[in-house]
Amino acid sequence: MRDLPQSNDPNLLVGSATADDAGVYLLNSETALVQTLDFFTPICDDAYLFGQIAAANSLSDVYAMGGRPITAMAIAGMPDTILSKDQIRDIFRGGADMVKLAGCSLVGGHTIKNPEPIYGLSVTGVVHPDRFTANSHAKAGDVLILTKPLGTGIISTAIKQGKCSEALNNQAVNSMIKLNTPGAELAEQDLVNACTDVTGFGLLGHLKEICASSEVTAQLDCAAIPAISDDVHKLIADGIVPGGTKKNLATVLPYLQTNNISEDIQLLLADAQTSGGLLISVPQNNVSAVLDILHSHDSLCAVEIGHIVTKQDAYISLN
Repeated sequence: MRDLPQSNDPNLLVGSATADDAGVYLLNSETALVQTLDFFTPICDDAYLFGQIAAANSLSDVYAMGGRPITAMAIAGMPDTILSKDQIRDIFRGGADMVKLAGCSLVGGHTIKNPEPIYGLSVTGVVHPDRFTANSHAKAGDVLILTKPLGTGIISTAIKQGKCSEALNNQAVNSMIKLNTPGAELAEQDLVNACTDVTGFGLLGHLKEICASSEVTAQLDCAAIPAISDDVHKLIADGIVPGGTKKNLATVLPYLQTNNISEDIQLLLADAQTSGGLLISVPQNNVSAVLDILHSHDSLCAVEIGHIVTKQDAYISLN
């Protein structure tokens, strides 16, 4: 995207330059559109759950920008010689049920034949043009809050290797199908500065994007950052770590001050998440109100994991 011509449209409030979760386009003084698209290959054997997870992941980008999703269109590639019609139907049904849960309207989509299944959504949302939560809005003094524990990438790898318990699998699924609905309410009440969802680049990768766009540094309290289960730490110790997570860590290391934090912890923080939680940069005075809203939405966690300071040599400091 960096090599493509950039738009000079003054109504484009957020484009691709700041690696945000979605684009934001001004319609009028009260309304801006939030637009995103995401899809991926199956991460579980259950077709209905795959549809749910992929849809939740797509919807999350709108919530991360502080928007409310209003319409969605399905995008899919299906190998009709491998999947049955019932399985394909279950994928679409899982996605449709998640869209309905979000209070969003499924208005159509497009499907092609493809050797491997892919499914996701193009989602349009709305947000007030003065209250979208872009990567570039974090400020020194902000508190960083995380709304889902980490580890879905590692757990998915353990599942593929036959080394994951049913209980741990269920915990990961429950995390991935949880919608990030608080993002919209937090923005509407003007309580947060910046927000992103933690997905393929891991916590460290997405936090680095916030810090680079906002020209600040984040100091993380590693002991406060939760994993889905203690079993995730055991899996890392046993070397069950996806290649994407290792690549994430290698990519972010030049921007990181590790301060003797173990590589195992670094790998957890770099773990490539699917449909992860929100990472929110919150003014100190608003922390209590933000935590109240997160609890009212039954967020899987609502944990203060660090804070933002003025820009230093590294974008992220582990402590």
